[in-house]
Amino acid sequence: MRERESYRELILENIEYDILVQNECMDRDRLDELVELMVDTVCSRREAIRIAGDDYPAEVVKSRFLKLNNSHIEYVLDRMRENTTYVSNIKKYLLAALYNTLATIDSYYASLVNHDLYG
Repeated sequence: MRERESYRELILENIEYDILVQNECMDRDRLDELVELMVDTVCSRREAIRIAGDDYPAEVVKSRFLKLNNSHIEYVLDRMRENTTYVSNIKKYLLAALYNTLATIDSYYASLVNHDLYG
């Protein structure tokens, strides 16, 4: 149990939770759900974690989740707000969104800038 609380504190610090919740536009319930999902995932005893249909070593997933910061969390929450399609397994969807945010966030914002400048 101590390990779980240590990881929760680390994640809260990494994402600057105290600052995020001060934003009046922030959906605190959704934020808390992401935090709990991240804590559950980094504390998993499984050797592999399935993300978007592929099995990844748990240590790789844990490493990525512990690298997430407040901008990654805001990005995931913003994309969730914009999503209008039915999501049948929200846990799997959020795991994939959190896992992939490190690899996609820069390209997403570059695409937005290009659209605004040239679209």
